[in-house]
Amino acid sequence: MIKLLGSNPWHGNAIFGVLRTLFYSTEALASCSPPFETLYHRISRAGNPRVSIVPVLDQWVEEGRDVNKSELQSFVKMLRKYRRYSHALQISEWMSDARNYDLSHGDIAIRLDLISKVCGLEQAEMYFNSLPDPLRNFKVYGALLFCSVEHKSLEKAENLFEKMKELGYVKGPLPYNVMLTLYSQLGQHEKLDILVKEMEEKVIDYDSFTLKIQLNLYANTSDIDRMEKLLMKIEADPLVTVDWNGYVVAAKGFLKAGLLEKASSMLRRSSNSLAIKQEHLLMKSSSVYTLLLGIKRRFTVFGICTNLWPDLKIPAIFLDDIDGAEMILEEWESGAKFFDIRIPNFLITTYCKKGLLVKAESYINKLEESGKPLDASTWTRLAAGYHMHGQMAKAVETMKRAILASQPGWELNHLILAACLEYLKEKGNLEVAHELLSLIRERDHFSEELCDKLEKYII
Repeated sequence: MIKLLGSNPWHGNAIFGVLRTLFYSTEALASCSPPFETLYHRISRAGNPRVSIVPVLDQWVEEGRDVNKSELQSFVKMLRKYRRYSHALQISEWMSDARNYDLSHGDIAIRLDLISKVCGLEQAEMYFNSLPDPLRNFKVYGALLFCSVEHKSLEKAENLFEKMKELGYVKGPLPYNVMLTLYSQLGQHEKLDILVKEMEEKVIDYDSFTLKIQLNLYANTSDIDRMEKLLMKIEADPLVTVDWNGYVVAAKGFLKAGLLEKASSMLRRSSNSLAIKQEHLLMKSSSVYTLLLGIKRRFTVFGICTNLWPDLKIPAIFLDDIDGAEMILEEWESGAKFFDIRIPNFLITTYCKKGLLVKAESYINKLEESGKPLDASTWTRLAAGYHMHGQMAKAVETMKRAILASQPGWELNHLILAACLEYLKEKGNLEVAHELLSLIRERDHFSEELCDKLEKYII
């Protein structure tokens, strides 16, 4: 069963990024874990993109060590993942120039992408044209097509797409999806429709990307009629399902068109499409927060009842709307199947930023009394509120509770801790300062050396 992929529906390059992996994939790059830790660490530390990575590789070989092709491929993949494109390109070139390794079609496709990013589309085209015909297969042509689309070069992309058709390289939906993405980004809606019709006439099966591109386009342009027809088409196809993110995209389109009931209905269906163990995905989507806030405000404007929230498993917290946040949170607490402290933490942050510290305290007390598990982040947010509004005695006590509630790997708020230690030093309350540092030592949040320096500072 095909699913509309759950990528960020508002980010135009989300689909684009997944398409890239299909053109540039190679069997040799199955894993991103470093196969050779020492060289991996040397490469990782050489982070300045203006300094060549080649001397690091040359030195490694001069030390009598060896590195094989699969290791170099994994380094290229790792550097691309972290957007260190120039270093990735240098390793790709070193792999063939210095080590004389034969490049696979996947290696060539990746190099094309790197050249395009580092040196520009024209240089990528020059490299492509320098390749012998046997090395220019579907994957390599597809990579160059992607480069043209990424640079939004419409004429070059269309010419290359036609050339791929002549060579018989356009048999599946992938090249079509890349061109559909370009037309969508450039607002060439008529060309997009023509290409979709061509796929239908040639009986080229659409996939989740094809549908997602269309759905995003119709939602963004408020083409409600076509969006609804597409949703009906998807729901009638037994091989296709709309995932939670697809419904969020549709909700956005309905909201933009002022169809509030339909927008809310799409969010309900988005929530209902998730298994209980997946509900955190909806909570994490900032798009859902924005949509719910927009729907609430528009219902309020038109004087319509807002009794639409209880069906949603994970409602939003409106950081700029205290009344709305409290209402939604109350309904969420009464119907949620699981407790996620991050949602109350949003409201606590809002209270603290607005100086509503009594409300923050009251809400935290309520959570404690009901047996809800509070984490270090909850207490840190309250301590930050006290610090922000000059209540340092309370900030110190709350910071102690944050440290006591902390887990291994938790990142201590250095700003708040420094302010607490400075306050205690000024007040001459060294006993409490030492107590804070002892708690930090016990939980290994700082090194012994740093704790010693802090001890010396407060004396």
